[in-house]
This record gives sequence, structure tokens and C-alpha cells, in this order.
Amino acid sequence: MIHRLVHALAKGLALAGGLVLVAMLLLTVASVAGRAMSPLGLESIPGAYELVEMGTAFAIFAFLPWCQLTRGHVTVDLVMNAAGFRANRVVDLAANLLMTGAAGVVAWRLVLGMLDKQRYGETTFILGLPLWIGYAAAVVGAVLFALVSLYCCGRSLGELQAGHREEGAP
Repeated sequence: MIHRLVHALAKGLALAGGLVLVAMLLLTVASVAGRAMSPLGLESIPGAYELVEMGTAFAIFAFLPWCQLTRGHVTVDLVMNAAGFRANRVVDLAANLLMTGAAGVVAWRLVLGMLDKQRYGETTFILGLPLWIGYAAAVVGAVLFALVSLYCCGRSLGELQAGHREEGAP
């Protein structure tokens, strides 16, 4: 049950990040095309840079939970292929513990940054959008990343104890 929920949340957030990337691509193309066609009376989209900046922050953090869940982070296979299954599971558990710590710190600091931006009422230069909105979007991914990392610790511990990978785990 928990595996399906974590899987669905991580995958859904990654898909949302992909949709945001496509939207940013279309926005950028429209803005650049408008600038290129200025002799025809068109112009670039005001604030496109600000929107792309916020969208990028969201997209980056939206992909991290899925990457963690599917073991998509970089590994040193050259060394680990020579080690046995148990050694690999111990390294997996240690890496997941470290990643959980790092993800927790990042989520914590993003929340504090978001609260600061909200408290001081900072806005973007052109559109006047509150900056905390971009932080809030990133916080969603960062918190899920920390939770998925914690789930992966439990998964790795279970695999270490069982002596094999969990069914359905990548």
C-alpha cells in the first residue's frame, strides 16, 4: 500500500514537472519569436524570464523524488559490481541515509527561505509576482524528496534483511 502511494506521488510530481518544462519551452519560444518579429509589431513576452525561473525551480525539485525512488542517482558501478549483494545493500542503505539527511536539510532551508520571502513581501521585478510562490512550488518537491528518501531507507533496510531486492523495486 505505502509503496503504491509513494510511487504514485513521485511519478505524478515528475509528470507535473515535465508539463511545466513543456510550458516553459512554449513560453520561451513564443517570447523569442515575438522579439524576432518586432518589425511586424510583435514583442517578447514581459516577465517570461521570471516565469521560466520559477518553473525551473519547481521542475528540478519535482524530478528528485522519482529519481530517488527509481535509484536514478549516479552510482559507482565499477567498484560495486565487484562487491557482493550484501555489500551493495549496505552501501545502498548508507547512501539513502545520507540522501535523506541532505534532502531534509534542503527542504528545511527552502521552507525558511519561502517564509522569509513571504514575510518581506519580495516580488519579481517585471510581473510583480510574490517570490515566495516559486519557493512554495519548490518546497513541494523538496519535502516529497525527503519523504521518498526516508521510504528508500526503509526499502534498503528491508532488502538488506531479506537478502534480495523488494518485488517491484528497480
